[in-house]
Amino acid sequence: MPYNELRKDYLLDRWVVIATERGRRPTDFAKREKTQAKKGVCPFCPGNEHMTPPAVLAYIESGGKIEKIKDEDDFRHKNWIIRCFSNLFPAFNPPQNTSDRKNFMKSCDLALAVGHHEVLVESPNHDKHPSDASVQQLVHVVNAYLDRLFELSSKPYVKYVSIFRNHGLEAGASLSHAHSQIIATPFVPKIVEEEMKASRKFWQEHGECVFCNIIKRERESPRFIMENMDFVVFAPWASVNPMEFWILPKRHAISPLELSKGEKEGFAKMLKTCFSALKTLLNDPPYNFGFHIALGKTASQHYHWHLEVYPKLAIWAGFEKSTGVYINTVTPETAAESLRKEISP
Repeated sequence: MPYNELRKDYLLDRWVVIATERGRRPTDFAKREKTQAKKGVCPFCPGNEHMTPPAVLAYIESGGKIEKIKDEDDFRHKNWIIRCFSNLFPAFNPPQNTSDRKNFMKSCDLALAVGHHEVLVESPNHDKHPSDASVQQLVHVVNAYLDRLFELSSKPYVKYVSIFRNHGLEAGASLSHAHSQIIATPFVPKIVEEEMKASRKFWQEHGECVFCNIIKRERESPRFIMENMDFVVFAPWASVNPMEFWILPKRHAISPLELSKGEKEGFAKMLKTCFSALKTLLNDPPYNFGFHIALGKTASQHYHWHLEVYPKLAIWAGFEKSTGVYINTVTPETAAESLRKEISP
């Protein structure tokens, strides 16, 4: 019997089993029954703004232009197109005093969870997820991401800002209204830190950004999915998740804060195209996505921001949880082929 494959991640010290011998087709997952969230009053829908904390940022269209505003005290603005506010049940909280900002570490193995945890409602329309939203609305979403990234990353106690999305109950979205989350932390998370170290080592040895190198290789590989003027999409070589794909900017940059107006629109178009294909191909599957970014200029030569998308199609069981070695039953090549066909039938 032929062997399955063990593949090593581009940067992380992580091996993945690509189960070619027990491989599944994407259509196998499309037959699954969707788990529906409980119906009830949605606190994110227009008219229910009083059910959430005051908005730290809201976009309101006025005279054909976007006005950026905040809620004050008990007042809540209406007629918004984007709304961002503190999570009611935050994982990280803003420091209560100057001392906590500087001395959040209490010992070598204990610290205060100082930071921020926000919800960004992507549309006043409940079901306008990236697969269904207009490109213009997605441009607003991208701009709001960047507004909050700029604001939060400027705080001296913030070392990293995670922008992520949970779609579907199985992927951790307790509410089905289109929304993302933003968490600012006082440390750089382990996976991003490991990417930083590995990309710095590659730069020192080769004088080139490893992500720029990956783009060149994957554009010519069977894992390539699509590209436009500014972005490339591919299924990564050692995908942990079935149907996983990454979106990378062609222009080297450490953070999406450097996006031009045209690149923002190109990114929004890419989001709509990819998530529309994923929805059609897999019957609107649950998924997570997360931005990988760098803050500060020290990583400007060797790091390259990108978006990683993880469809929630597999259950990690005893082997994965006890070893950290993951088994992917859809080869990246099959994932890329299926998405290519859906995008360009």
